[in-house]
Amino acid sequence: MSTTAPAPTHLPTSAATDSGIVRGRPRTLLRLEGLALLTAALVAYSQTGQPWWLLAATLLLPDLGALGYLVSSSAGTLLYNLAHTTTLPLVLGGLGIWAHNTLASALALVWLAHIGMDRAMAYGLKYDDDPSHTHLGRLGHQHRT
Repeated sequence: MSTTAPAPTHLPTSAATDSGIVRGRPRTLLRLEGLALLTAALVAYSQTGQPWWLLAATLLLPDLGALGYLVSSSAGTLLYNLAHTTTLPLVLGGLGIWAHNTLASALALVWLAHIGMDRAMAYGLKYDDDPSHTHLGRLGHQHRT
């Protein structure tokens, strides 16, 4: 005879809404990692010889991925997350270096700076259930770091 209590059939509201959110020291470390990425990308950008107006003009372009939400929540999440992971800008930067294309390398650095800036401010990758539900917290709600 088992004395183990039955598993709950549902999670409490707070746990359900916060599922998948990084908290505590790991969240702080991810935000510091974002700040380091932002700083390194800006320092590297300064060495490309490209004008600073280019950075200012293109810094928020990755947020255009959110236009996918006009199609559907899943399309918006997919496009936003693709534009906010380091894989694509690293590929672009690598191709820029390989082809000796300073503009491509500079744009990749701007893209990485954007991702670092977002992470430093606790804007994370989005979940399909709600555009405000990210891996670093719920946008518009304060979570302790």
